[in-house]
Amino acid sequence: METSQGAPGGSGLADPSSDDDLFHVLRTATHLQPCTRWVVLASVVAARALGQAPTSMTTVQERLGYPRDARLLVIHADDAGMAHSVNRATLEALEQGWITSASILVVCPWFPEVARWARAHPDADLGIHLALNSEWTPFRWGPVSPVDKVSSLLDDEGYLPLVEETVLAKARPKEAERELRSQIDRALAAGIRITHLDAHMGTVGGTPALIEVYRGLGRKYQVPVLLDRSRPYPPGAEVPDAEVLVDRILEMTPGVPVTEWQAAYERMLSPLPPGVYQLIVHLAWDDEEMRGATWDHPDWGAAWRQADLDLVKSEAFRNFLSQQGFVRVSWRDLAKARAVQR
Repeated sequence: METSQGAPGGSGLADPSSDDDLFHVLRTATHLQPCTRWVVLASVVAARALGQAPTSMTTVQERLGYPRDARLLVIHADDAGMAHSVNRATLEALEQGWITSASILVVCPWFPEVARWARAHPDADLGIHLALNSEWTPFRWGPVSPVDKVSSLLDDEGYLPLVEETVLAKARPKEAERELRSQIDRALAAGIRITHLDAHMGTVGGTPALIEVYRGLGRKYQVPVLLDRSRPYPPGAEVPDAEVLVDRILEMTPGVPVTEWQAAYERMLSPLPPGVYQLIVHLAWDDEEMRGATWDHPDWGAAWRQADLDLVKSEAFRNFLSQQGFVRVSWRDLAKARAVQR
């Protein structure tokens, strides 16, 4: 549900050092008059002496060449690989440009279909939807790693757990890291060019230890990870601002009638101030396969996913985004902003 890839060698997530900050200030302030430039530099040095982190001189929008007051929007589909119905909808949406990005559940049975498509579409913006959950009661999956190496990640039936709370209570961070690395490695071995990483059901962001695993995977594979400034992270979690490229994650919430779907999205998006946003959608056809997989879970189920598909493919929604002045971007774009920051 909630919460990607270029092969290793893309933009990285190394923690910026103090020297990096000073270098960034000197580099980005070269257009200023000498006296002004030294005032800026002096203020950074003074802030450091007082134990304060210097603030970034440029926004993500500006690093990508847009005005400071621009609203950038990643339209992102979760759960590719979950089922054939999800793949049909998601891959068509990528081909048609209805969405700008998607992420893949490597643990799911229809992963090979996505991998085949990805090899034929190397420029597609695809991330890995890092999964420690298997949430559908009639449709389950287990880990990629050997089960005896990740026993703390399994429920009593040998699957990844249904709910986040079970993972957070039982998962050993080293075993979680092993499994998540296995998911990424399987995607890379299948020829997928990963643009980013994100978290299935947000579970990898549930504890400080798991967040450290998540951030570490970004550094290891040199891709950005989905973090946002509006989310309250667990006490003690370290989420450096320099690694956060998205101001807010947005998605439909339960309780909205399908007949009011677009109006609800418009109310969600219209008041947003300048910034970078990720709108998460869940796409599939409301067909027998999806109704069987999600029969007891209407939230994020078959009808929900059909409504999201109808939304992103509609001319009315595209017109709304255009009238609102949203700039559609992908994670490949955001990775460039991260590289500029470094």
